Amino acid sequence: MDSEKIQNLFAQTLVGDFESEEAWTAVDALRMDGSREVFEHAAEWCHADDPLRRARGAAILCQLRRARPPNMPHDSERMFRDESYELIARMLENERDPVVLDSAISALGHLGNPKAIPLILGYQDHPGQDVRFAVAFALGCFPNDPQSIGGLMKLTMDSGSDVRDWAVFGLAVQGDVDSPEIRDALLRCLNDADDNVREEAAVGLGKRHDRRLIPHC
Repeated sequence: MDSEKIQNLFAQTLVGDFESEEAWTAVDALRMDGSREVFEHAAEWCHADDPLRRARGAAILCQLRRARPPNMPHDSERMFRDESYELIARMLENERDPVVLDSAISALGHLGNPKAIPLILGYQDHPGQDVRFAVAFALGCFPNDPQSIGGLMKLTMDSGSDVRDWAVFGLAVQGDVDSPEIRDALLRCLNDADDNVREEAAVGLGKRHDRRLIPHC
């Protein structure tokens, strides 16, 4: 990808608000380039005064892949993962903007470095539901880690249904660990007010062959 196109795509990531479809299309295109130029530009944005630039910088860095020809499998080599982890972990030292926190915490999950788990857990009680949702997502990227399991179990009782849903999904479906505590948490979630939470809990109990699921089927 030439420099002009890269610059245009970075500009497009700032169109609209954080959830803008046009902006995320540009983010995805930049992620698929994975060049040093894209990395350096996104890394610079992680230090920008504008919160949206910081959020976009983290979102791009966490899924950079080597540019591929059309016939190459989609799951191409991940690029700059260690450098990106260090940048995003440092961002969290002083970050307060909830949109940036959402993006950076989610990015740590995508990067898959288990050193991030204590950093992620530091936000499990954040007042912003979107931030707690990012925590549930990110912990679900480490579903078999004991620290992550503890955080996910706590988030199965969150006030936000989307947070509970993703926490149960990480704990029950993505994770393979089995314990009485996990089963009891999933059993409790069978009575959740949210349909998705109940369904994920049922899948998790079925996966663990817990016969207490039978009366709920």
